[in-house]
Formats: sequence, C-alpha cells, structure tokens
Amino acid sequence: MEHISQIGTHIREKTAYPDILVISRIFQPQEAVIGEYIYNRCLQDPERVIVLTASCLGDRIFDKSQNFPVYRWPNFSFWTSTLLTKLVKPIFNIIGSVLLAIKLYFRYHYRYIEWCHGYDFPALLLLSYILPIRFFIYLHGNDLVSNLRNPLWRSLFKLTLKRAEGIVCNSSYIRDILRKNFRLDTPTHVINPVVRPEKFGTPTSPSHLDDLRIRLRQAYNIPETAILILSVGRLVQHKSFDRIIDNIPLLLTIGIDVHYIICGTGPCEQQLKSQAQRLRVDKRVHFAGHVPERELASYYVACDIFSMLTLWEDKDKSIDNFGMVYLEAEYFGKPIIASRLGSILDAVHHEQNGLLVNPNSGYAVLQAFKRLCQDKQLREKLGRQGQEFAKRKTYHRWLYNPESRYSCLLN
Repeated sequence: MEHISQIGTHIREKTAYPDILVISRIFQPQEAVIGEYIYNRCLQDPERVIVLTASCLGDRIFDKSQNFPVYRWPNFSFWTSTLLTKLVKPIFNIIGSVLLAIKLYFRYHYRYIEWCHGYDFPALLLLSYILPIRFFIYLHGNDLVSNLRNPLWRSLFKLTLKRAEGIVCNSSYIRDILRKNFRLDTPTHVINPVVRPEKFGTPTSPSHLDDLRIRLRQAYNIPETAILILSVGRLVQHKSFDRIIDNIPLLLTIGIDVHYIICGTGPCEQQLKSQAQRLRVDKRVHFAGHVPERELASYYVACDIFSMLTLWEDKDKSIDNFGMVYLEAEYFGKPIIASRLGSILDAVHHEQNGLLVNPNSGYAVLQAFKRLCQDKQLREKLGRQGQEFAKRKTYHRWLYNPESRYSCLLN
C-alpha cells in the first residue's frame, strides 16, 4: 500500500500515464462480490487506473503485488454494527475519499473517476463540482435501493446520476430497477461480472481437477457414482437451503443416490442441521462451514449440480448482488438449478446452462432435480454450454470508446 503521505514522491513507472481514478470502499484482498468485480475491472487496464479504497486486513502485501497504484484511507478495526457506527462510517468514507481524491488529482491529473458503487455518492457529487473530471457510477443492488428510501437522498442521487458520463449496472435487472425509479438521459450500460480463475489458486488440467474431485468426495465419504448437489452462500432464510434439503429424501425415495454439500455459515445453520436430522438425511447433508475462495475449486469440481433457490427479500426491500457463485460453478462446467428471478437471469439461461424454477413450487423444484439427476447427458450439455458462457469477456475500457460499446454492452 502506498500511503497518502507519499503524494509528493515520484510516480511509479509502471503506471506512468494513469487517467482513471477508481474509487470503491470495498476492494481486494477483502472477499466480497463488489470487491472482486472492481478488481477484475482494474486488471483490464492496469496502466490507466489508480485505485482509492478503504484499508483492510492484508492490504499492504496485496497492494505491493499489483501493477497499478493503490491508495487507502483508514478503515478502523473497531467499527461495529451499532447505530452510531452506521451513521459515522459513511461520513468518514465520504470525507476520506474526497480529500484523498483531490490530493491524487494534483499528482496524476486524472481525467475520469469510476465510482464503483452507489454507496457514499455525495462524495462523488462534490468531486464532480470541484475537479475538472468526468465520471461513471456503478450500481450493484442494495447500493441502489438504499438511496431510494429518503426523499432528499433520492433527489441528490438523481442529480449525481444526471451528471454522470455513464451508469454501469452489473445486471439487466439492476438496470430495469434504475429505469423504473428514474427517468434519465444518462447512457446506461450493463456489464456483468466475469470469473477470475486465479482466485482459486489451482491448476486447471483435467488430471488435477479429477484428483480434487476424488479427494473431496473421499473427505465427505461420498461415492464417486453418487449425485452431489452443491450450494455456496451465507446461511440466511431467503437463500432457501431448506428447500433443497426437503428434496433430498424425495430423491432418495425414487432411487437416486444423492448427497448435498452446503458451503457457508450464518444464523440459519443450526436450524438447517436440525431439519436434516428430522428428515433423517443428516448423513447425506454435509455442512462445510466457511470455505476460503482458494479452496472452493475442489467443491465446484466435485459436485454434479449447483443449486441456489433464492427468494425475494420483500420485508427488507433489499437485493442480492450479482450471484458470482453461479458463474463460478459454470466455469467448472456444472449445470445450475436456480430461481427464476432478479440478477440470476443474467447468469443462468433456462435450458442453456441450467434450469430456472419457481422456488415456491415444490413440484417444479423436485422435477428439475429429478430431471438433472437422472439425465447425465443433459448435465454434461448444460455444463459445457455454461462453461463457454462463463469464460466470456466484458471490457470496461469500451465505456471510453463509443463506437465499440455495442460489442459488449447492453444499452
């Protein structure tokens, strides 16, 4: 990490002419969907970007290994989830990002800012008046809806969007929510996340992947011939892991040798374990706990079907970020069974790389599992097509080349 106190020092030669300041309060090495999305964006144009973000555990070693400069404002370890912290922390992020962005302007004279989420947007609005720059703003889900609740905040957010050079949504669903709430002339684009294979830290040769599959199945005492279903996510109510567990005894009844692994932790863990015991499938439902990103490859490789039956969070009026786990499973050639809703529709296409179902229809869910469990050729077909889809490329640099935007962006 290069501290802001070093502003007067020389510009690093490997980024001699950076002209884009990328600002995000969430960034690698912190494990988060938004942080991964922004890091992938920076890797596309390392010679053009400067990153300004909040500090996090392990950032010094990480920052030194990057091909672009990274600056961080302090992110105090004593932040808690209290109401006072929820009020103070955004103010701290706004002040810190504005002051450091201004200092960095006098060092690099960058021409653009990419504000990589809707959070703390007043800082961006202020910078757009202070500095002679143009800017893009990114939207992911909750960062959009959180700015719709307060009328004053909503009007300021709309002004920010109007002043933007462009708005980047991480899915078609987020774009549609934006259009439903605001009438804007600002160009709006969809750039989906992409998979970064390096995050898994494992070779991808067929022999190595086969070895990972065998070892993980042996660790959980799962026969090679058994069908293994996998889910990855925080164990919360709206993720509906319970609905998949409900289907395990039904699949066993019709003669399918099936196991289910859940990777993740959360408040519903004990409830889900009790459910598995009550249904007498606790030997078939395996709780892996938190699995670091670098170890997830073994789980993706070992499974036959990846499934998440996410529900709407109506009472909280919140939106899940783009489901990277779907793309990651597809990258390893796995067919998907998922809910037909929201941003999932950008990652899973029905009958092409998976099956989309109504998660509230027990019959539809069971039929989808039964169909994929019993049809190996269909699993392989959907998995193969999903792998091709997950390996596609999207280029943020085309935001700056209007003639090429149609090639990668949905306008």
